Amino acid sequence: MPRKLRVEYPGAIYHVMNRGDRREAIFADDQDRQRFLETLAETCQRTGWQVHAYCLMPNHFHLVVETPQPNLVVGMKWLLGTYTSRFNRRHKEFGHLFSGRYKSLIVDGSGTGYVKTVCDYVHLNPVRAKLLSVRQPLEAYGWSSYGQYLKAAKKRWSWLRVDRLLGEWGIAKDRVAWRRQFAKRMEERRREGLETDWKSVRRGWCLGDKTFKEELLAQMHGGWRDHYGQELRESDAVHAERLVVEQLQLRNWTEAELTRRRKGDAQKVEIAWRLRQETTMTLKWIAQRLQMGTWTYVSNCLVRRRKRTEKCQ
Repeated sequence: MPRKLRVEYPGAIYHVMNRGDRREAIFADDQDRQRFLETLAETCQRTGWQVHAYCLMPNHFHLVVETPQPNLVVGMKWLLGTYTSRFNRRHKEFGHLFSGRYKSLIVDGSGTGYVKTVCDYVHLNPVRAKLLSVRQPLEAYGWSSYGQYLKAAKKRWSWLRVDRLLGEWGIAKDRVAWRRQFAKRMEERRREGLETDWKSVRRGWCLGDKTFKEELLAQMHGGWRDHYGQELRESDAVHAERLVVEQLQLRNWTEAELTRRRKGDAQKVEIAWRLRQETTMTLKWIAQRLQMGTWTYVSNCLVRRRKRTEKCQ
């Protein structure tokens, strides 16, 4: 099975996660964690990345990273490879440290709450893993960017960008009182329930509104044909729907015309033929979309249409 291509474009925001090989630890101690953050800082310097959130767990890490240039792949290759080399050298180990490919979720950065959702997920990770007691505040976990958000700007990592997340929380200024307000709201968020809204972050490939998703799918269909699975199916569905709309407009038809005309109408067969030639949509989908009865009937219509073409050649 071919590997999925990474979706890259200027200004893209990703939630990136990777685990240790066989779910083993990727940090032996705090010195390793500090070394990872230093390596991340070097990566940001080399690539121009801006990090919105991070969390280092015993056997995996989370990053919410924005790439002003389309360079997620080269940046992650350098980050993972360099940290692995440094870890192995320090501990006199060799071989893989991380398990397979990292997971990357594309996040809508339009300011409509999706960056907040994914950053909250990252910052609440230690709570879900029960690494904090009920009485401990979130900032007690020292290997998350959450504690950095509560510091003055001069005391933070230079590559950590806080304005997007604070803005989506409705916090206008990076000042002491506003940071305290952010901490209060996050503790309330913690008590609301940790399983809220997380399914789309854990299992999806894209986190955003309908328009954002459709734009990505259109790009994927146009230039990233090596994608497979859910992404490719959704991309072809968008392309197929666009093709149907174009064909209806070409014929000055409304949607009602598909219902009014008989299922074997010659023009409907022509549209079905285009769909089979230019998309991967199933006969069942075509039959339902064009009001042509069963998928077997559509198949028979297309066979007859192909035979007529061959006979005329």
